[in-house]
Amino acid sequence: MTTFFPPPPAIPLVELANRTGCTLVNAQDGTKTVNSVAPVEDATPGALTFLTKPKYLSAVQNSSAAAVICHARHADKFPDHIAVMTSPEPYRAFGLAAAILFPSAMRPQPVFGEGISKAAHIHETALLEEGATVEAGAVIGRDVRIGADTYIGPNVTIGAGCHIGRDTAIAGNVSIVHSLIGDHVILQSGVRLGGDGFGFATGMTHQKIPQVGRVIIQDHVEIGANTCVDRGANRDTIIGEGTKIDCLVMVGHNVVIGRHCVIVGQVGLAGSCELEDYVVIGGQAGVSGHLKVGQRAQLAGRSGVVDDVPPGAKWGGAPARPVMHWIREVNRVRRDALSDKDTQT
Repeated sequence: MTTFFPPPPAIPLVELANRTGCTLVNAQDGTKTVNSVAPVEDATPGALTFLTKPKYLSAVQNSSAAAVICHARHADKFPDHIAVMTSPEPYRAFGLAAAILFPSAMRPQPVFGEGISKAAHIHETALLEEGATVEAGAVIGRDVRIGADTYIGPNVTIGAGCHIGRDTAIAGNVSIVHSLIGDHVILQSGVRLGGDGFGFATGMTHQKIPQVGRVIIQDHVEIGANTCVDRGANRDTIIGEGTKIDCLVMVGHNVVIGRHCVIVGQVGLAGSCELEDYVVIGGQAGVSGHLKVGQRAQLAGRSGVVDDVPPGAKWGGAPARPVMHWIREVNRVRRDALSDKDTQT
């Protein structure tokens, strides 16, 4: 089978358990090794797998996996040939283990090689710290600052005055202008940062309003492919530390996103809305401008938010409302529709 990631060396389970915080159920299994990862039903000898949902237990008896990470309540459900490691958060522990086995899968990797390509175009006033990699076709403008061990992929454009932190990875064909980016950030292919916000004084003709703010990306943020983040109009667009944004998301001007939020694909955040810390938004949801979504609120996929969302709330539907209200309304409409059908027949 063709693989795009270097095959890892075999790692003893005792080492993997120690590094992931797992408990090895049978200490005698500590010398067993794993060298790949796979789902339960497709696991081959030498593979590490995980189990979080009981519905997959039926696949366990026929699995060839070498080891599994699961919750303690499932530890006795596996055949003798599968070594068991338990964790209160099996999926998180599996993620840590997979990162140990396949570190190159954690961030964009050089296409051609490390170092500064002779085919890159770097302004004489730009400053690159030691260990930075810049691939062919990249254009780095005046007074740009790029931190140590940061990777700049092919055909990336970085506009004048932008600052990019250390150990950040920017995949190919990204464009960055009017932006300040922190450390350990990942930008996937095609991300657009710092473009014009959509600002017009509308009327018989539409007067363009200059967008003079910036984009601020804090540490440990990840942004998926082809997502756009507009710069602020008269203040900054901000994405807080640890936030993860999926592909094809639109972040409007002056939006403020808090720390450790999760935003799934095709979400639209209109100008000047604010997401507090730990907000989760499902795919294709939209948040209207100048609204606030409170800390730890959750919005279901395809929600249409037109009012402020209280902290900790779970909303869904369009217009979005508390999720239990939404479910009751949907069920009532379904019952009424079925009742009408029965009457007509």
